[in-house]
Amino acid sequence: MAGFKIHNFDLNKLIEFATTAKGDVYLKTEDGDTLNLKSKLTQLLALSSAVDWGKVGEATVICTDPEDETRLFRLNLYGSE
Repeated sequence: MAGFKIHNFDLNKLIEFATTAKGDVYLKTEDGDTLNLKSKLTQLLALSSAVDWGKVGEATVICTDPEDETRLFRLNLYGSE
């Protein structure tokens, strides 16, 4: 699964998307970290006021379900599903 790059993406929207995804959704950062966005721990860290992740400058998103990947592509391109 190669995934696709996203740019200047709101992490909160990406987490909202991941919670409704059929399969797993991973965010691979430029530093090489891979985060499972369906993980409650990752969601808590990202949404916590202690960590201001805000906008994702550039990262790769990997969806294990092809339908999720299509939905995410539309969300990234058009801002809505």
